Amino acid sequence: MEERDIIIIGAGPAGLTAGIYTGREGLKSIIIEKKLRGGNANMAPVILNYPGYKSIPGMELLKKIGEQAEKYTEIRENEEIKKIERVDGKFRVESSKNEYLTKSIIFCSGTTYRKIGVEGEEEYVGRGISYCSICDGMLFKGRNVLVVGGGNSAAEHALHLNDIGVNVKLIHRRDELRAQKYLQDKLKEEGIPILWNTVLKEIKGKMFVDGVVLYNNKTQQEQEMDINGIFIAVGEVPNSQIAKDIGAEIDEMNYIIVDKDQQTNIPGVYAAGDITGGVNQLVVACGEGAVAAVNAYTHIKKEE
Repeated sequence: MEERDIIIIGAGPAGLTAGIYTGREGLKSIIIEKKLRGGNANMAPVILNYPGYKSIPGMELLKKIGEQAEKYTEIRENEEIKKIERVDGKFRVESSKNEYLTKSIIFCSGTTYRKIGVEGEEEYVGRGISYCSICDGMLFKGRNVLVVGGGNSAAEHALHLNDIGVNVKLIHRRDELRAQKYLQDKLKEEGIPILWNTVLKEIKGKMFVDGVVLYNNKTQQEQEMDINGIFIAVGEVPNSQIAKDIGAEIDEMNYIIVDKDQQTNIPGVYAAGDITGGVNQLVVACGEGAVAAVNAYTHIKKEE
């Protein structure tokens, strides 16, 4: 069993920043990531509001943060946390590859893309349906695509797809977007069509997506449309179950509840980033990761 001062769960912006701060405090920490470092921020086509960069792709920014974190802590990818138990004031952490004993835990496990549950969604993932325009956008250059959603992510995906030569339309179930004003203005400037009060009712295809049935919830009319691809951006689901299993309090939306120090109701257990809800912005996740790391350090020193 490996022993660490702190285990950080998740290698997104919050987790990587926490790793930098724990390392700088001289703590023996490790970041464990079930997939690849970067988290959902890797999927952002372009980031326009991170201090120091007028514009930078999400993947590039997270690569830089990851390289900095590696100077201070170890990052283990493709390793999933399976179980956590409290043992004599410490925590035994069981992963898909190892067992650890740690004095403190920082949950930076982020969120998973929310699915809309429409007929054909599961069937056509990877065959016309995607949740990541930066990953799959170039496959649809010159083709007809829908982006589903009304928030920042949906607007960013639509703008990115338009930039790389995809024929894109945005559909939203309401009559106004939730996206920030500058993104809405950019959509208008680029002339990207928006189908208001519209939901995706059915996805059609043979081997790949070739059409959809749309429903207008205002006129109560359906229409069929020939479509080659669908990018879904309708929010996220918090990855909070393991924290909940050890007794961490969560809210009605399953986000982990923390105080101003990013501490949960369990001494020595902290959470940072999108897993805590609130303002889901990369700069906020980094700030919360730093706060969690500093206070985890303080907690450990008090317990020694």
